[in-house]
Amino acid sequence: MGLNTLSPPARLADADTRAVLDSIRRIVRALRISSRSAEKQVGLSGAQLFVLQKLADGGRSLSLNELARRTVTDQSSVSVVVQKLVKRGFIKSARSQTDGRRIEMELTPAGRKVTAKSSGAAQQRLIESLNTMKPAQRRQLAKLLDLLVHEAGIASATPSLFFEHEYAEGNGHSR
Repeated sequence: MGLNTLSPPARLADADTRAVLDSIRRIVRALRISSRSAEKQVGLSGAQLFVLQKLADGGRSLSLNELARRTVTDQSSVSVVVQKLVKRGFIKSARSQTDGRRIEMELTPAGRKVTAKSSGAAQQRLIESLNTMKPAQRRQLAKLLDLLVHEAGIASATPSLFFEHEYAEGNGHSR
């Protein structure tokens, strides 16, 4: 059955479905290109570079929870990325002088050098764009995307930083 034989509401639904999928494709493509660019520029995944940039924006030592808020993700996802960056010498962490329970992180000279020579991450452009929306629009978008992931059966997947899982540590190439 061709598209022209569908009723007007069915054609509209197909056009809307395509528009949604095209928007998702554009977002995923921009994130993938940004991540590959980071790999080529500085040998880090896009997620790793984004975490370094957010730490640099802090202007001081940050806790893991503060860094999670800045990256707009959960603490466990940021923790995995931070561990890799500490291992590679881009971040140093230490117990807080004022609160022994708190671990603070800051960029090392190598981390500052990497962030200085890199371009902005696509994640930051998405966050900035979302922040220009009215709160009611953001809420509606969040509800609709949540409905989409539930209907698609992918709601149980842990949301990690974009494309971090594809980065093969140590060789600078995606899997």
